This record gives sequence, C-alpha cells and structure tokens, in this order.
Amino acid sequence: MSAQLTDPITLAGRHAPARVLLGPHPTNLGAGRALSPRHVAYYERRARGGAGIVVTEVASVHASDWPYERAPLASDCVGGWQDVVAACRPHGTLVLAGLGHTGLQGSSAYSQAVLWGPSGIADVISREMPMQMERAEIDSLVEGFRAAAAAAVSADVDGVELDAGPRGLLRQFHSNLTNVRADEYGADPLRLTREVLAAVRDELGPDRVLSLRLSCDEATSWAGITPSIAAGHARELAEALDLLVVVRGGPMTPNAYRPDFHQSPSFNTELCRDIRAAVAGVVPVVLQGSVVDPDDARRALDEGVADVVEMTRAQIADPDLVVKIRRGAAPRPCVLCNQTCQVLDPRNPVVTCVGNPTAGHETIDTVEEIAEVATGAVLVVGGGPAGLEAARVLALRGHRVTVADASARLGGMVRAAVGALHLRSLTDWLENECRSLGVEFRLGTPVSDADIDAAEREGATVVLATGSRPRPLPFPVEGSVRCVGAADLLDGGPPTDAPHVVFDPVGGPVGVAVAEWLAAQGRDVSIVTQDSVAGSRLGMTGDLADANTRLHRAGVTRHLDSRIVSIGDDGMRIRNRYTAEESVVPCTVLIDCSHRLPEDTLGSSHTDAVRVGDCVAPRTLLEAVREGRTAALTVTAHRQNEFDHHPFTLVNER
Repeated sequence: MSAQLTDPITLAGRHAPARVLLGPHPTNLGAGRALSPRHVAYYERRARGGAGIVVTEVASVHASDWPYERAPLASDCVGGWQDVVAACRPHGTLVLAGLGHTGLQGSSAYSQAVLWGPSGIADVISREMPMQMERAEIDSLVEGFRAAAAAAVSADVDGVELDAGPRGLLRQFHSNLTNVRADEYGADPLRLTREVLAAVRDELGPDRVLSLRLSCDEATSWAGITPSIAAGHARELAEALDLLVVVRGGPMTPNAYRPDFHQSPSFNTELCRDIRAAVAGVVPVVLQGSVVDPDDARRALDEGVADVVEMTRAQIADPDLVVKIRRGAAPRPCVLCNQTCQVLDPRNPVVTCVGNPTAGHETIDTVEEIAEVATGAVLVVGGGPAGLEAARVLALRGHRVTVADASARLGGMVRAAVGALHLRSLTDWLENECRSLGVEFRLGTPVSDADIDAAEREGATVVLATGSRPRPLPFPVEGSVRCVGAADLLDGGPPTDAPHVVFDPVGGPVGVAVAEWLAAQGRDVSIVTQDSVAGSRLGMTGDLADANTRLHRAGVTRHLDSRIVSIGDDGMRIRNRYTAEESVVPCTVLIDCSHRLPEDTLGSSHTDAVRVGDCVAPRTLLEAVREGRTAALTVTAHRQNEFDHHPFTLVNER
C-alpha cells in the first residue's frame, strides 16, 4: 500500500507527521544576517498548518558568501534557529537548517570581496569573475560547513539540508560547466561534497537528519550535469544521506529551478523517478518542481516517484495546506505566477503571495480565519478579486454578505483579461468559498446610488470594489482601425486575420500574454513598447528571457524603444525614442494593454463607503486581495465597536 501525503515518515530516528516539505527559499525577512521573529512566525504558521518538514532559508556557511542583502549567515542564526525549533516542534514538524554557499553565482555587492569558484569562469548572469579556490579556501569552506552544522546542533534543530542545487557552490564543483580544474577536485567532482558531508555528519551524529538538495539536470544540451550523470552522483552520495531532494537547474538555466506557470506543474516527476530508482531505496527521495496540486503530490507517492513531496509555493499560498488535505477541504491555490514570492530582485521585497497577503506578514496581520457570530449586513459592490476576498473574510467573520455586480459572471479583470487566464483558479476558489459561507450574489444588474442609499438605510455597511475602466489612448486613432482593450478581447475574440498590434506601455505580463494568445490563434501580431525589451517587468518573476524567446518563436514582431504617434487607415506611425526616426507599421486592430483608470463613480457620491482594489487605483492582484481582506477586518472591528457600545440595539436589529 502506497504512502499518503498525511502519513508520517521517519528520518534518522525522527518522525515527521506528514510527507509534505516546505523547502528553503529567500524571504527577505531577516534582521541583518540573522533569522528574525518574522521568520519564526512564518515557519510556525506552516508547521501549524501541518507541514511535515520545514527547511529554513539557506544560511551562508562562510562570510565570503553574501548573495543578497538579508541573506542569513549561519554564525548569526543560532538564536533564530532555536526560536524556529521552539515554535515548530509543538506541532511535530521537523526543522532542518538550510546551509550553503553560492560561490561564483553570488554577489560581491555586500561583501565587497572576491567571489569564490571552482575555476576562473565568470558567472553568466552577473558576468563577474571569481577567484579559483585553492587548498586554503577549500579547507575553509569545509570548516565553514562543519561549524555551521555545529551551530545548528547547538540550536537543537532536527537536522540540516546542504545546498548543491542550481545556485550552490557544491553543484559548481559537480559540473564541467564551472569546474575545469586540473587537480583532484577536478578529476573527482564529488570530492568536495563528500568532504563536506563527512564533516557535517561528524557534528550531527547518527540521530539528526542530513539532507542534500542536489541538482540532477542543468538543462543544457552541450555540457554540464545530465540526468544520467546525476544518477551516478546520487548513487555515490546516497549512503551518507538521510534525505535527497531532487531538483534541476544551473548557471545557464536559472529559471529551471522555480519557473512560473508557463512550465507544467510537477515537471521533475520523471527526473525524480529515475533518481529514486538509481538510489534503490538507500535514501528517501523528495520530489520538487512546481508541485502545487495535492492530487499531483498524491500521485507522486502512489506511483513511487518519491517518498516526500516538496510543496513550497503551495504552502506560501495556503499555510493550512496539509490540514486541509487531511479534512478533504480545498486549499487556496497557488497560481505559479512568481509575482510576489520570488524576492531576489533589487527592490528587496518581503516574501508574500498574490492570493494570500498574510504570507510573510504573520507578525503584522495576526487575525486568525475563524468563524464568528453574525454582527451585521454588508453589501459588497463588485465581484472581482478584491470584492470576493472582502466577502469571503466578512462572511467568515459572521457577517451577512451580499455581492452585487453588473456583470453576469464573477472574477472581474481576472475573468475577463487574456493575460490573467492562469489566475482563474484563485477567483474560482474565492467564489466557491463565498458560496459555501452563504454569501448571496446578485449578478447582471448594475448597482445605483439609490441601491446603496437603500442598503445603508437598512443598516448595511457598503464596500465598493467597482474595479477600473479604460484610459483614453494618448495618440489619435482615425479611420476604420478597431481598438480593443485587453479586458474585452476574450469576449469578442480575434476579430480578423488582418494585422494586430499590441500596445504595451506597462511592460508587465498582460501585453506579452495577449501577444502570445493572438499568435496562437494564427494572427499577424506585433507588440510596441517604449522599453528596450518586451515585457521588461517580467525580470522580477523570472520570465523575461523565456517570454522573449516565446514571442520570437511565435513570430511576434517586437517594436522596441518605440512610441505610437498616430493610427489611421494607412497604418500605425511609430517613433523611436532615441533616434526620433519614424516608420509605419500595418495595423487593423489595436489591443490596448495600458494602465486603466479607477471606476469610482459610486465612491464619489458615497464618500463614507469603504473602497478597495482598482477603484482606488488599478494595480495588481496582490493589492486587490490584500485590500479586500483589510477592508473586511476593518468593517468587522467597526461593527464590534458598535456592538460593544450599543449591544441592545444591535441584538434587536438581528
């Protein structure tokens, strides 16, 4: 009989209550280079939600490694690890301290020191040249891993996980892409890893978990680690391990490790299956790679792909993932957008989730999602993500909630826009949650000022989530050219085989998605942007290079560094913003993917109403959901205050 996700597993004599792992990931929650109380609350919340194993953010084992500003340093993490263990252990969750060194794929921006690498090969991303590590640096690195493991043991962690993944210095020694040494560490690429494992095991002893995150496919066609090479690596290292996490990616393929929704979920399934067969039961194996659907995770266990499943982004999206799996409830879905959980960018954002804005903010948003007694009626105007989240939380807190929307369908821009197709699972989940909580829906009928006045006279609180409207185009459009908003494209479909032009002054995911969708319909498509690369803001989600590759392969013409001057029957006139040179591009249909304006007509006449989401300022899904939740909590607090001061009146009203 196959194991279940909620079954326990024993590792080095320690018992994890479930076979779901939260993997290490940057959070920017640190205080200096130490784990902070925000880390503790973040990990405790996932442990309380049923996570079997939590691996903390990878801490650098040596001061030469400072890959991002708030990257933990192992020597500074003892107190933080102790606090994480104390917070997670009551839930039965095993805590492993993530340990590593990013080597030549790190950064010298904060350390102001030379990077370390196996060989003098510059990083393909930063183009920075490392020093080739000599015996002194190698000995220092091994000692750094040993000392970090000793520090973790002093904090009473259940074990450690060593990073030989896509950014790890250990992997850089494994690969001939980065290791061209002529000494014993070149002839035997695993020598350093074996030395590190031996030093760490000496500190851990036999009754703490030693896990290795191993890149088993660098996804390059001409060199590097291949699955067959990795199978040999795994066999050779397996006896020294208590857990093996199978991942992919390397210096040439940084997006392979944690891609967005353009890559199919559970993409490492066959790779993991092969590596598990290679180790032949010597060590339990973990499947990693966009595993966000519980059914996919169950299947991996049922089919013998893995012994444990890593569901990191799924647990960022819903910290109660395992608890909900146990009781047969639907977790809040992860939509694999990477928009706010991937935080290695120059803004230093704190980790969070577009669908779960409490993630990363557990010490700030401390309100638990528990049912309460009804305290009043609320009318939510608008059934987009902001309105649905407000309605969900209000209903959960005990309010009698009605959602009214002029559209016959819920979801707002997420439901309408081509560029948001992958986000529908979130708005579908919000709708289902609202219906299960008894929220009433009035769809297909616009809400008027008189409707709001009547609701307020009956004692209802009004939340306005009325969304956005198109912005007038900043250039003249004449003749028979048709202009279509991205939000209206799905309803009408591509209306003609004639040339389509996507106007994208934002540089986000929508313009690229619209161009791809039109090209897939067989249309003649071009995209115009003032930026030097299409989808310029996709760098923050890790999709920039891949997006431009997809556009190129789809035959989408990119007009870069360009502004539209005018559009008429003779075509679209564009001007290069550097040279001022003008040219004419064929255009029969223009798809406008520019910023929109707030639709706040009702708000201007009802200034006391609570306003959330795009009707305040059109932004992203994160702000819509966050403001919907915040509004619901604000209304609840206000209603509770009224009850405290006028209990008999409110009781009589109910």
